[in-house]
Amino acid sequence: MSNKLYDILKWVSLVFLDAAGVAYEELSNVWNLPYGTEIMKTCTIFSIFIGTLIGVSSIRYAKKIKQEQEQKKEQEAPKPEEEVG
Repeated sequence: MSNKLYDILKWVSLVFLDAAGVAYEELSNVWNLPYGTEIMKTCTIFSIFIGTLIGVSSIRYAKKIKQEQEQKKEQEAPKPEEEVG
């Protein structure tokens, strides 16, 4: 996942879906629009779902970076000279 896609999904998950759900629910009360609570809860569910996927992706990425750094250290470490018999 690219950084740009990650940032977009994070914003959608943490900001947009929750704000849109609450806004629609409140507007549905004012304007008698249908399914206010249902739409708000649906937005919340998708927000949690996307947030969870992003969290899993972040954990996997961090593990990958850590493994790459450890491998790089191992490759750069001086190797002991072999004894000549």
